[in-house]
Amino acid sequence: MNASKLLLAVSAATTLMSVSGFVAAQDKAGYWTSPAAGNLVWKNSSGQCWRAGYWTPAMATAECDPDLVRKVAPPPPPPPAPRAAPAPAPKPAAQPAATPAAKPAAKPAAAKPPVIKAQVDFASNAAKLDKLAEFRLDMDVVAKLPALGALKFMNVSAHTDRLGSPQYNQKLSERRANAVKNYLVKKGVDASKIETYGFGKTLPVKSCPDDKNRKALLTCLEPNRRVEIEAEGTAK
Repeated sequence: MNASKLLLAVSAATTLMSVSGFVAAQDKAGYWTSPAAGNLVWKNSSGQCWRAGYWTPAMATAECDPDLVRKVAPPPPPPPAPRAAPAPAPKPAAQPAATPAAKPAAKPAAAKPPVIKAQVDFASNAAKLDKLAEFRLDMDVVAKLPALGALKFMNVSAHTDRLGSPQYNQKLSERRANAVKNYLVKKGVDASKIETYGFGKTLPVKSCPDDKNRKALLTCLEPNRRVEIEAEGTAK
């Protein structure tokens, strides 16, 4: 029994000494070394150094990891001796200044075709021209047609206010456009040159709140109940 205890004590002491020697053999340079041999690096049978667990490439040495050691670049070759500047070329003989060519005369700008624009308004839910609308068509369109020369086209675009359904206002705008066209044809305008368009209530020019009374709201929306006329002639 005493012999077994003695054997266990000797084994534990031997293990402790081995661990102490193992720790002392680890050098801070990143490789395992042998202090008893002057800190020589331990190597395996293939000649490879034993790296410590904390080893990093920055700790590489020329003995163990020559491929990882930063090589010092050779100094750059000295710059070549500067060449002598070539002799300046002789200046050419002065030549008489050339007479600038005359600029071609600018072409006159193309004349813009003459255009007339007019607008008439309608009462709410109405597609019939009143006396004021007829007067404006006479003065702003019919009286100015001779200045256009030959009439190229005339567009008649009609609109309504936002009151009513989209379907109702679409048909109402078409009736207003046709009323203006029929009046102008009666005044001598070529019907084949007139194109009519109904836009319903899709293109208002004025927005009015709903908190007004009916009469005030209709007055506010009057600019939207319009027909716009645009005609273009042939430039002279």
